[in-house]
Amino acid sequence: MSNMKKLFSIVCVAGVLLAQEPQKPLTPGDQDIIKVETHVVLVPVTVTDHGGNFVNGLTPYDFELFDNGKPQKITEDIASHPISLVMVIQANSVVEKFIPQIQKLGSMIESQLLGDSGEVAVIAFDHRFQTLLPFTSEPDKLGAALKKLKAGSSTAAVNDAVVRGINMLKTRDKGRRRVVMVIAENQNRGSEINTREVLSEADFNNVTIYPIDISKVIAQLTATPMYNRPNPIPPEARPITNGNIQTPTTDSQTDMGNWVPAFVDMFDLAKNVFIPNPLTVYAKYTGGQRYNFASQKDLESAVSKIGQSLHSVYMLSYSPTTLEEGGFHKIVVRVKHSDLKITTRDGYYWAGGPK
Repeated sequence: MSNMKKLFSIVCVAGVLLAQEPQKPLTPGDQDIIKVETHVVLVPVTVTDHGGNFVNGLTPYDFELFDNGKPQKITEDIASHPISLVMVIQANSVVEKFIPQIQKLGSMIESQLLGDSGEVAVIAFDHRFQTLLPFTSEPDKLGAALKKLKAGSSTAAVNDAVVRGINMLKTRDKGRRRVVMVIAENQNRGSEINTREVLSEADFNNVTIYPIDISKVIAQLTATPMYNRPNPIPPEARPITNGNIQTPTTDSQTDMGNWVPAFVDMFDLAKNVFIPNPLTVYAKYTGGQRYNFASQKDLESAVSKIGQSLHSVYMLSYSPTTLEEGGFHKIVVRVKHSDLKITTRDGYYWAGGPK
């Protein structure tokens, strides 16, 4: 039996785990390895009641899951997954007056989000990116790093900054929960990376994004005045960016009332479909939740709710029966209790097709 060959490997492609294992035992002298490919999709799910309280204690039998409208057999990964968290914080002139409030979060992040085995890193951004803290499990270092936050230019390249956070998470063990918490305005000011690329990177690396949206109205009211020349072209006369044609779907992205066509456009039609509210899209696509921030109380409440969500998540998984269908796959999860509400990712992009 010393000559027997055995192979087991796991590869993550577009948020889908590909597990390869032997189809049958190999006898001594076999030269070829016969492999069977199993595609496993991970779906983080949180459940709340009518009062917004998180519901624990459910089993896979309490859920129904559909991939492109077809029911799937689901399992639940009940193992404990320590958290790797990257805080991505907008630090520019627009949000200068909010920075002291953000700097007070150190102990709260440690106690309510990380848990015993958690770790955290911090990135600050305007048009530049500064790693204020590499990954650490020492809570004192987080507080000291947040004290380094300083307002910069008026630019805020949020897409670029979030991808940097995802790239940091790539280095962490795959058995950990990978999370980005973004504290920023719900708009992009000058990124080189588009929203589609952010979603692809998050999908590929199993990253959940939780945005805390700094109130745009209050941020504009409290920012240092910027005396720029007004645009002589009215909004209704401005062309859509990068030569894209205006369609009912691109129109609908302003309020994102119909999510799936918007995601399909982002992945299938054009690389640079304009997305005016990237934080909302991050949360909806990755299974996170977006919270608003206009006061210290709002900020602390958002952090508390994110912590509760992270520690109440159900990690559902399934092997899709729909992989002959390339493109965007819509995921629908239902809970067999009419009074409960589910939050999860809306789907994933499968670049494959028939094998």
